[in-house]
Amino acid sequence: MGCGNGSFTNILSNHGYNVTGVEESPSGVAIAKQQYQNCKFIEASIYDLPYSDLNPEFDAVISVEVIEHLFDPKQLIRAAKKCLKPSGRLILTTPYHGYWKNLALALTGKMDKHHTVLWDGGHIKFFSVETLSQLLKSEGCEDIQFEFAGRYPYLWKSMLCSCRFQ
Repeated sequence: MGCGNGSFTNILSNHGYNVTGVEESPSGVAIAKQQYQNCKFIEASIYDLPYSDLNPEFDAVISVEVIEHLFDPKQLIRAAKKCLKPSGRLILTTPYHGYWKNLALALTGKMDKHHTVLWDGGHIKFFSVETLSQLLKSEGCEDIQFEFAGRYPYLWKSMLCSCRFQ
């Protein structure tokens, strides 16, 4: 969900997975369809998915660096749940925003630059492990697991979360 130009979708397909990419951007879907004909791409918003076109029986729903751009991030979680098999997993990544990282941004005077409101299409939600866990639990997720990437511990760039639904 949120496949952009389809490059990651194509990587998964090349590893033997049957993949469907969903993207709201018409230009992203056009590029994806032109370059990666081995995958299925659907132009749609997470807020209004054509579930009949998706055949909602996926083993996994993957969303990479999307949830932080959504006004209503619960909709991504709800959409994933509708698309997954009962044993399926939601895997998502988002920039990490924990206490120590936010403190480091404040102490170095980079808070305003990092949380700028002047970037159209930029991040509008900022998640820590605690806040993302709360969001997922509120939507019926369990077996929530986190991994982290980039920079130093507790100053991570991104967090990867995997969970399943009750």
